[in-house]
Amino acid sequence: MRVLVTGANGNIGRAVCARLAAEQASIAALVLAEPAPPPASAWVIGDAGDPDTVRRALGDGVDAVVHLAAIPAPTLGTPIDVFAGNTRATFNVLEECARAGVRRAVIASSYSILGLPFAPRVLHPAYYPIDESTPLQIEDPYSLSKQVDEATAAMMQRRYGLDIVALRFPFTAGADRIAATAAATREDPSRMAADSWSYLHVDDAAAAVWLALTRPVTGVHPLLLAAPTTLADRSTMDLIAEYHPSTVLNRPIPGRDTPIDTGAIERLLGFRAGWTL
Repeated sequence: MRVLVTGANGNIGRAVCARLAAEQASIAALVLAEPAPPPASAWVIGDAGDPDTVRRALGDGVDAVVHLAAIPAPTLGTPIDVFAGNTRATFNVLEECARAGVRRAVIASSYSILGLPFAPRVLHPAYYPIDESTPLQIEDPYSLSKQVDEATAAMMQRRYGLDIVALRFPFTAGADRIAATAAATREDPSRMAADSWSYLHVDDAAAAVWLALTRPVTGVHPLLLAAPTTLADRSTMDLIAEYHPSTVLNRPIPGRDTPIDTGAIERLLGFRAGWTL
């Protein structure tokens, strides 16, 4: 398998490239700046929103694409830079890949599509456990870009038959950063209340990407994923009662279990996160 990875130098991108290399896949990397990730057999420096750059990155052809290139927060650029840059890159990458004959794509969506983490005011989910049908409450350009990215994926699937998995990553990091965030969260659980105290190790993110590339999936599928436990050291039910008291509880959530329903990704891809606090 030859895979184009955009954003290959990013937090998740590096882990994905390492996993692809371990699976003996050939990697074509598109990066915004040097250095390129070591496992890549070919790489291009440039903007994922530029058609010529993506065509060069495709080279003689790839079997699948993992699109991770994005401005990852609304605070890292102007609103128009974040929204327009992210949505242009997703449209361009999927369009160029589909025109080149690619029929499988994985794109980075986000738990932030719910609208909670970057909202200018405190918001609460409509219900727990959160699932793929949870109503969106978007009030920021980054979350809006992810909503448009998923709509773009649906259009590309209808137009070209490009099968796409959109992974709604929560806070995703390596072990040290997760541990530091957990320590801060246990001191003050409100810090991660908008994230539903969820997290994912980058190696699990890469494992989910590999399954999304290789499992026999057709259509377009936005999927939530998270580690099985929360960052907090209190029961999830207690946290919800204190920080999201108006949220409907559709079923009890035992112990420190995540309040994110990961059933859809388990059924479709057979994915369960293996790393937990």
